[in-house]
Amino acid sequence: MQLSSRRDFVIGSAAGLTALGAGMLPAAEAAADNQMVIAKWSGQESLNNDQINQAAGKMAEKAIEALGGMGRFVKRGDVVWVKPNIGWDRTPETAANTNPEIVGAIVKMCLDAGAKTVKVGDFPVHNARKSYASSGIAAATEAAGGKVVYLDETRFRNMDIKGEKVKLHPVYPEIIESDVVINIPVVKHHVLAKLTMCMKNYMGVIDKRREFHQDLPTCITDLTRFMQPRAKLQLLDGVRILTAHGPTGGNLADVKTTMTLAAGTDIVAIDAWGSELIGQKIDDIGTVVKADKSGLGTKDYRKLNPKEISVA
Repeated sequence: MQLSSRRDFVIGSAAGLTALGAGMLPAAEAAADNQMVIAKWSGQESLNNDQINQAAGKMAEKAIEALGGMGRFVKRGDVVWVKPNIGWDRTPETAANTNPEIVGAIVKMCLDAGAKTVKVGDFPVHNARKSYASSGIAAATEAAGGKVVYLDETRFRNMDIKGEKVKLHPVYPEIIESDVVINIPVVKHHVLAKLTMCMKNYMGVIDKRREFHQDLPTCITDLTRFMQPRAKLQLLDGVRILTAHGPTGGNLADVKTTMTLAAGTDIVAIDAWGSELIGQKIDDIGTVVKADKSGLGTKDYRKLNPKEISVA
């Protein structure tokens, strides 16, 4: 557009500043309408483990940008809790935990968006300090400026879940007291639930997890509903996926490198995508079916018209 006068220039400049003041340019506004983004690696095919991790971080960045940027989810001054899967004393190539570079990328983006503090923590089954270290997540978090948190077992307190089956249950208060929770698990086989993805990753915010085993789909749906008000962003790591002997893993023969991930606002849709990624039928995954029926999202993720992006 050609501006014909100083007055036109002033009006045009004011309009631009208004858009900036709103925190978004037109392209970002359009991206903020996206509910789901699938990022796929299209760069160099033969990658070593370090290069795979670096690619994972880059895909995470681009996926969040395609959703409208981290500013869509994190506001200046927010306290953010990033919830990866750090359940096991395993290295990244085993796909038992979330890729560390994805965690680091998310932490950095939150801080760049103005977060006051970004905490990263899980309630591992294996020794926490060993799991945080061997997974690479502790180092990636600290390098990005985040705060590593080891959950104190004495601090869990009963909260009113108001679920169909789960009523009062011990939850870690520091997570619930955060302004924003960002959920970033990895796609894995699970011996009881068939798969563990975004919804099941919330079991890392509670104690007495064995009580959920009586009816995992219903209990996990109850917990997901409880978490929804503060958990606005889901990112599912499919860079390396664990296809068998989960959730512990440890055997590289069970790992498939798929170099993709999904991010979005609908936890059921993201888990449905993850089900197909690992080769399962969506309707065979009880947590996805139950949460869909409960109105927590849609298992028909294609209805969201997910935006697919290539990252190199």
